[in-house]
Amino acid sequence: MEFLHAVNWGYVASGFTVGTLVGLTGVGGGSLMTPILILLFSIQPVAAVGTDLLYAAATKAAGSSIHGFNHTIAWRIVGRLALGSVPAAILTITALQFLGISGGAANALVSKVLGVALLLTSAALFFRRRLLSVYAARVGSLDASHTRNYTILTGAVVGALVSLTSVGAGALGVTALILLYPELPIATLVGSDIAHAVPLTLVAGMGHWYLGNIDPFLLGTLLMGSVPGIVLGSVLAPRVSDRLLRRILASILVVVAVKLLV
Repeated sequence: MEFLHAVNWGYVASGFTVGTLVGLTGVGGGSLMTPILILLFSIQPVAAVGTDLLYAAATKAAGSSIHGFNHTIAWRIVGRLALGSVPAAILTITALQFLGISGGAANALVSKVLGVALLLTSAALFFRRRLLSVYAARVGSLDASHTRNYTILTGAVVGALVSLTSVGAGALGVTALILLYPELPIATLVGSDIAHAVPLTLVAGMGHWYLGNIDPFLLGTLLMGSVPGIVLGSVLAPRVSDRLLRRILASILVVVAVKLLV
């Protein structure tokens, strides 16, 4: 009972809301949770990113189990992405420690990079169809070796961005996969992206734990809401307009990005 009295139910509600959105669209983990922690709950940006990474690892592990049960994960793609993202995450965390970026400087850096990452994420959501049509007209299909190499490169870029801001594994990752694997169903690409986010956010999150950027109580409270949320979202996903949700989410991200950058 004492634990229940100590729980911040605002954290639980936030975890549930974001978890549900991730289950519905595959997007919204870091791009919503980190800004919520910073802007609504006044959590320091570095602590928000670190805590959100481990939150995302646990939440997306639950989502991956559902996608795995539904056979909507291409493990070959997951492996290629991880081949780039995990080393990039380790290098990014190592660079943060080596450069000695901490305190106010670290919080300022994370806030600005986070704002830019949110704008990129919202652009990927708003203009995905246009990007696909331009890409198809100018690039077309890639051969197997180029597809593999670009997938690994995508993983590396996403790995560095996620380690610094906790944003990018959803909208940016899925958009890149649609361009690289146009022959695969969207559900499989979303499932693969969610599955790939598990090792990436776990490695990056453990790195931030080593740097002292994790709030264990906050993490546990968020998971109380997010795990049932992502299960509910994954079940409801086939019945909800994905296009409408993405436009709403993209609009929210633009507003949040402006608040962080101004």
